[in-house]
Amino acid sequence: MIIDFPLLSLLIWLPIIGGVAVLVNGDNNPWARPLSLLVSLLTLVLSLGLYIGFDNTTYEMQFVEQAPWIATFDINYFLGIDGFSMPLIILTAFATVIVVVAGWQVIQMRPSQYMAAFLIMEGLMIAVFSSLDAILFYVFFEAMLIPLFLVIGIWGGPNRVYATIKFFLYTLFGSVFLLLALLYLHHVAGSFSILDYHDVALSMEEQFWLFLAFLIAFAVKVPMWPVHTWLPDAHVEAPTGGSVILAAITLKIGGYGLIRFALPITPDASLALDWLVIGLSLTAVVYIGFVALVQKDMKKLIAYSSIAHMGFVTLGLFIVFRIFANSSTGSGAVLAVEGAMVQMISHGFIATAMFLCVGVLYDRMHTREISAYGGVANTMPIFAGFAVFFAMANAGLPGTSGFVGEFMVILAAFQANFWFAFFAAITLILGAAYSLWMVKRVIFGEVSNDNVAQLEDINRREFWMLASLAIIILAIGLWPAPLTEVMHASVEHLLTQVSQSKI
Repeated sequence: MIIDFPLLSLLIWLPIIGGVAVLVNGDNNPWARPLSLLVSLLTLVLSLGLYIGFDNTTYEMQFVEQAPWIATFDINYFLGIDGFSMPLIILTAFATVIVVVAGWQVIQMRPSQYMAAFLIMEGLMIAVFSSLDAILFYVFFEAMLIPLFLVIGIWGGPNRVYATIKFFLYTLFGSVFLLLALLYLHHVAGSFSILDYHDVALSMEEQFWLFLAFLIAFAVKVPMWPVHTWLPDAHVEAPTGGSVILAAITLKIGGYGLIRFALPITPDASLALDWLVIGLSLTAVVYIGFVALVQKDMKKLIAYSSIAHMGFVTLGLFIVFRIFANSSTGSGAVLAVEGAMVQMISHGFIATAMFLCVGVLYDRMHTREISAYGGVANTMPIFAGFAVFFAMANAGLPGTSGFVGEFMVILAAFQANFWFAFFAAITLILGAAYSLWMVKRVIFGEVSNDNVAQLEDINRREFWMLASLAIIILAIGLWPAPLTEVMHASVEHLLTQVSQSKI
């Protein structure tokens, strides 16, 4: 769909301009919080226009915008979305509203800068999901790290400097390989259009090195084992809003990058090296699940849980080659990729809810240590209800969104290899183990100390913040069709590209 109204540009630049406006007068701006909420809500409403106007029957890019940017180098301002990017844009817009609401009363130091950082980050992340020019994608891909770096570095915990430097070095390391890959593709294709890269013929050697470059760049973002160690540190030190955006959106850019670049551009190398990604994914699912079991910090436990859940995404994307080899229909491949996408969206909402629950407790007791709690249900019954529901969703309870994506990937994995499905299914046990173990120690039992005895239940702002997430998690779990339908044509087209050799 090519339309005259530049909706994607509006979604990108409205929050960025809104963020700049929030910075006016600095901390003396009395409108910082209301303006931030207004801009984020307006962006969310406009993002729903993408869903309403989206044509589910085609894989072609929709809401396309194109204009010269740096004409000398044939770099264009080229935007468009398909069934992969559109749900992620809506997730980004929703998560930003939640972050603004969550920080409404909690953030007292430099609230204008805090709100502005997230609004600007929102626009940059939406740009990442809608850029169809390689250089434009890379610019936004790098720029979105700056406000996140500042959020962790300024409003983070006592070890925030260490966490931000580690986060910066890891992501910069991966980005260098991405830039080299994009420049080489321009040399071969004579264009910076990502869509042109999908059609360019590459030798096996070219695909091999390009695939490794893409894998390194996006594996850091996912993050995949063993380049995952920056994430727990960043989560622990980040304020609640930073943890929400990290888990809900930043990690998804890694999966999105593999879908947009690695699979369609280097299908033969992806086939040859699928064992590597599958092995790393299963390691994340199983090993990291055990690591989560022994954590003493609630945020760190949820951070490791995120790595394990994102292992399902990369597993679903790369078992398609084994499914093609074992099946003539390829229906399981569609199930695997759609399951990976559903898992990305679902994890975005569940991880947001889990980190907000930790934030609610931290705001009251200023500690995330599991041992500091016990019997919270006695003093915060409404909060306890939400916390238990989100923990069950995180464990993959049927009827919640956490079950749908994992079930689809496991079901598809049986068509690839029984042992892939077996080890992937272990996460259902481990997920229940670490989620319920945390709930047991924090929520249930007798009141453990005077601090817990003095806790007050969630207020109206916190209630509606958590309730909105609970409704969405339940809705996707009971009726995932509205989500899978928008991506179906794009998934089938991707699998067509993956199944065709470029050699």
